[in-house]
Amino acid sequence: MVCYQNYFYLPSYNSSIFHTCSFILNSKAINMSFARYKKKIEEGDTIILYLGYENMHAVTMKRGQTFQTKYGAMRHADVIGMDYGSKVQCPKGYLYVLQPTPDLWTQNLPHRTQILYATDISIVTMQLDLKPGSVVVESGTGSGSLSHSIIRTIAPTGHLHTFEFHQQRAEKAREEFWEHGLKEYVTVAHRDVCQDGFDLENIADAVFLDLPRPWEAMSSAKTAMKVTGGRLCSFSPCIEQVQRSCEYLRDLGFEEVTTMECLLRNFDVRTVNLPIVDMGPTGHPSKEDTSQNTDLKQEVTEQTTSQVKKLKSGNRDSTSQRELKNVPPCFDLIGKKESESFFFKTGITPTNMPGHTGFLTFATLYPS
Repeated sequence: MVCYQNYFYLPSYNSSIFHTCSFILNSKAINMSFARYKKKIEEGDTIILYLGYENMHAVTMKRGQTFQTKYGAMRHADVIGMDYGSKVQCPKGYLYVLQPTPDLWTQNLPHRTQILYATDISIVTMQLDLKPGSVVVESGTGSGSLSHSIIRTIAPTGHLHTFEFHQQRAEKAREEFWEHGLKEYVTVAHRDVCQDGFDLENIADAVFLDLPRPWEAMSSAKTAMKVTGGRLCSFSPCIEQVQRSCEYLRDLGFEEVTTMECLLRNFDVRTVNLPIVDMGPTGHPSKEDTSQNTDLKQEVTEQTTSQVKKLKSGNRDSTSQRELKNVPPCFDLIGKKESESFFFKTGITPTNMPGHTGFLTFATLYPS
């Protein structure tokens, strides 16, 4: 374990990848930063209001303002001075105030462009071999989703050079980095790298390209990489872009050119009931058995008919829906529930899979 400027670095099982976490070793007040943690919420801090896994909001604290939630109004003045992670009581419920991290910011940032999410970001961070001290060149900046994660990985001794061809987006990204306490780790430039190049030479350990024509910037990207070599990644939504990029990478002398597509599949946890297996009659059925089977079939028919009538009645209120789910109580979708039935938890894949996001093409430049 190595300590440097309030940071602890713990090497993972792969010596080339480091997991970084930061702790404040003293109680003095510091400015909010995505690169390190602090205890108290202060005016001007960007915080994450957590109402649920799919219900979060990024809010900048300003005295005199109020934020409306489904649980009622939350006054900023009531939150300023609290510890991060505190539970805040609202008129109709409660929420939590969280320290912002790149992962939470990705889920709550204002979208100026399409962004990369945690699934692709994790692959990019690993495949580019990023670690504290790495120098990274990125184009384009977009909404800054990937940029925040890169900065967290390479801090405190690394640096990110990010380029955006759209002036307003570049200025907004620069403003956000400043507000988030990251200005010492990033340089934002307004530049069309496809036409003008990066204007950098022998400084980058890794290059990331998210461009409509990435091959036009690859020659300049190679010039920006260190003489000791490095890794390059290109994100493209279309396979035709990937094919042309791979050709250019090989012509420029890059090796180990590979393309990946990372898809996220969620599993729903369900309870499954397996009824007793009916092996059929072991002998000639008696009159009593026949009578019981007839009564059981009639009961099933009556309950099924009753349930269908309720579904067709058009009664859609929540109370009726809960009642329908529990009718009939002695039957499941796959058979009758008995005391000897076997119940277990299992994962079921969704019927529809999420759509395609993009292809990640990686390549290695060896020392010249």
